[in-house]
Amino acid sequence: MIQLFRMAFRDLGRNRRRTFFSILALAMGLALLITMASFINGEMDNAMDTTIRLQSGHFQIRAQNYDERKTSLKWEDLIENPTQVAEQISTLEPVIAASPRLFASGIVASRNQSAGVQIVGIDPASKTNDPYREGLVSGEFLTADDREGILIGRPLAEKMGLGVGDQINLTANTSNGDVSEQLFTIRGIYSTETRVFDTAIVFLPLQKAQAMTRTENHASTIFVLLKDKDQTDAVIKALQSSSYKILTWTKMNEIIIQTENLANSYMSLFYLIVLVVTATVIINTLIMAVFERTREIGILSAIGMKGRRIMAMFLAESSILAVGGILLGLVLGLLVVAYLERNGFYVGNMAVGGGGFLIRDTVYAKFSLEDTIYVSIMAFVVTLLAGLYPAVLAARMEPVEALRAEK
Repeated sequence: MIQLFRMAFRDLGRNRRRTFFSILALAMGLALLITMASFINGEMDNAMDTTIRLQSGHFQIRAQNYDERKTSLKWEDLIENPTQVAEQISTLEPVIAASPRLFASGIVASRNQSAGVQIVGIDPASKTNDPYREGLVSGEFLTADDREGILIGRPLAEKMGLGVGDQINLTANTSNGDVSEQLFTIRGIYSTETRVFDTAIVFLPLQKAQAMTRTENHASTIFVLLKDKDQTDAVIKALQSSSYKILTWTKMNEIIIQTENLANSYMSLFYLIVLVVTATVIINTLIMAVFERTREIGILSAIGMKGRRIMAMFLAESSILAVGGILLGLVLGLLVVAYLERNGFYVGNMAVGGGGFLIRDTVYAKFSLEDTIYVSIMAFVVTLLAGLYPAVLAARMEPVEALRAEK
């Protein structure tokens, strides 16, 4: 076996340039696959984490009749005494914070510009609002007793040419089907680095939102964050009540989970396509070696080397190419992943959202050891299979015909 690999090394060294480019082709293909796997992994984790923090929480408690698609403000569709309900949930050990939120449709207008928004009434002191508090780019955060202040996203402020201290007119739907209108002062401008969210959401203190929409002492949902999302089912089991319905993060984010499963399925096919394309370079290298060494193969056969040993010799060459390509590919791929983990890839206006799917403006890669091992094994297997045809071709040569071939 050692002798075979020595011969394989010697044979590959005859044309070092061709060998190098064969290894490089495999390395670049593997590096691409590692980068893609890490990028998809990071994007899905990013989308789930962002959506949980900003939109769904780990679970929400709502009235049985509430329909978020209609943003209903009817009292029978809302939670009564939401602050009391939230305080009871907050006493549970796995809970970081529970806070009532009120949702309403509205329009903001300034000068000759207007934009449709979703109004979210929040308890400013709650930890559930840390993403907006920590994301302040100018101004200050809301306070519970503020009756004229509003918090808007940076993309909306830039679009309408607004700054801290400017006034905007806000129109909102009310519980009785009318509209309410009031002038608000921009207290702060926030950024969650999620353009689709920041453009559409404005925040008011909960009590002010309730007064404006005539939903006093009612809220659309109780937004709950946990220390560990794996504790969701246990906490919900302790809270089961026929008075409310409870929606978990898995239920509210089904589109993300389905997209991730679909992406993983298609990625396996993508891996195979890239590796098969890369394998054609290996096949070409070994077929060229077979034709260049036809007379040599004939001599080896003539002095008694069996076909299976000749076949093993060429498979040893493909193994060396595979190992070299994989090692170089791992180095290149891990360098790219390390860069993307630190700096990310800015998608900006290309970021999309909808159906509860939020993607931040910058997507970061996330290294996955499992995916890296998987694609490395695939690369090795495909390269060996690529070397199988040239090996069989060499093994089946008749000694007499091989000796005559180069005369």
